[in-house]
Amino acid sequence: MMKVEEALHMVGGAGDTSYASNSRLQEKAIRKTKDIVEKALKNINGEVVSKSLVVADLGCSSGPNAFLVISQIISAVMEAGYQKAKEIVFLLNDLPGNDFNTIFRSLSLYEKKVKEENGDQVLPYFVAGVPGSFYGRLFPCNSLHFAHSSYSLMWLSQVPVGIDHQSGGVNINKGNIYISRTSPPIVSRLYLEQFKRDFSSFLKLRSQELVNGGQMVLSFLGRKSSDPSKAEVCHLWGLVADALNSMVQEGVLEEEKVNTFNMPFYAASKEEVQQVIQSEGSFYIEQMQILESNWDPFDDSVDDQAFDNVKSGHNVAKCIRAVLEPLLVGHFGKQAIVDQVFERYAHNVAMHLLKEKTKHIVFILALKTKDLNL
Repeated sequence: MMKVEEALHMVGGAGDTSYASNSRLQEKAIRKTKDIVEKALKNINGEVVSKSLVVADLGCSSGPNAFLVISQIISAVMEAGYQKAKEIVFLLNDLPGNDFNTIFRSLSLYEKKVKEENGDQVLPYFVAGVPGSFYGRLFPCNSLHFAHSSYSLMWLSQVPVGIDHQSGGVNINKGNIYISRTSPPIVSRLYLEQFKRDFSSFLKLRSQELVNGGQMVLSFLGRKSSDPSKAEVCHLWGLVADALNSMVQEGVLEEEKVNTFNMPFYAASKEEVQQVIQSEGSFYIEQMQILESNWDPFDDSVDDQAFDNVKSGHNVAKCIRAVLEPLLVGHFGKQAIVDQVFERYAHNVAMHLLKEKTKHIVFILALKTKDLNL
C-alpha cells in the first residue's frame, strides 16, 4: 500500500507543472488572511515574548507562497510596533518529501528583495526547515508564539482504514476516489472519523507547542453542505475519477488499481470543524470566515458562468496536477499515465464548467490557546 507521507507532497522545482508555478489558489487565500494575521499577532501578549518571536508555518510547501507568509508576518510585526520582539524566527514545516531545496535556494533572492523594500528598518529574521508531519510533535513545549497553516489541513494523515475493503468481492468505494453520491454511507463515516482523529491530534499537539496565549491562523478547504457527498469538492475529485475510469475502459489502467485509489483528503463542514475544536478543548475560536474561490485560479470574476471553459479547464488541471501527480505516481507506479490523466481531466472540467461554475469553499480560522491559569 502507498505510504501517504512519502507520496503526499506538491510537485517540486519551478517548472510548468510545479506547485511553485501553480499555487495561485493558495496565494489568494493567504492574501485574504492578511488582516486576520495582523490582528492575531497584536493579540499575543507581549509579556510572553522575550526577544525572539517564534513563528511556525505548517504545510509550507515550496515556491513563492512560503515567502508571502514570511512577508506578511514581518510587515504585521513591524506595523504593530511589537517592541518586545527584537527578531523573528520562522520555522517552515512540511512532509519530508517537500521541495525544501527550492525554498532555501530562493532565500537569498528574497532577502535581497526585503532589504530593497525596507532598507535597514526590517527586523532581523531567521528561517529554518522542519520536516515532519504536523499530525505528530514538531517543536519543544511552549516554544511557539504563532502558528500558521494554509491549504493543508484538508489533507489527512492517511486514507481512512477500511475504505479499500470489499463487500461481496467488490470494493466498497468502487469507481470513486473520494466521497460521491454513489458511495455507501460507511465511506462518509470513515472519512469523518479520520478527520476528527487527525484534526484533534493537530490541535492537541499545537497547544503543547504554543505558549500560553499563543495564536494560530488556519485556512483550508471545506464544504457548505451538511451532506459530504454533495460537497463542492466532490465534483473536483469526481472528474478525476471519470478520467481514470475512462482509461480503465480503454485498457490503459487496471480496474483494481483504480478501485483501490482513494484520496487522503476531507472537506469538513463548518459544524464539524467547530465540534472538533470545542471537543478537543485547547483553543478558543476568535474568528471564523468562509470564502468562495473559483476553481480556475486565474478567474477572479464573480460571474456564475465561465468566460472560457476550455482555458479554465486547462488552468484547473495544471493546478490539480501540481498537487495530485505524486499521489498518482505513488499508487499506479507509472509516470507515463500522468499526461493522459490530466488531458482527460482538463476536458472533463471544461465540460462541467459549461453546466456549473463550481467554487472552492475556504475556511479561515483564528484560534487562541486557552489560558491554563484560569
